[in-house]
Amino acid sequence: MGFIINLIISLVCGAIAGYIAGQIMGVEGGVVKNIILGIVGGAVGGVVLRLIGITSSNIIGSMIISIIGACILIAVARAIAK
Repeated sequence: MGFIINLIISLVCGAIAGYIAGQIMGVEGGVVKNIILGIVGGAVGGVVLRLIGITSSNIIGSMIISIIGACILIAVARAIAK
């Protein structure tokens, strides 16, 4: 039961992080796109920020890392698309 609750929380946080990053970067998308963007952005942000010594120990920090990672992901996708 705990796994399902954690999965739901991760999806909701991913959707919120993806939505916020999309607003910051000027990208429009649906809920599924925002969830994917937020989850992948969380992984990207976690790796990039861990390389420079920044980690998170709570949900607020994780959201901030996810938003930063999603913004990095959007910027990279835009650079590749050009």
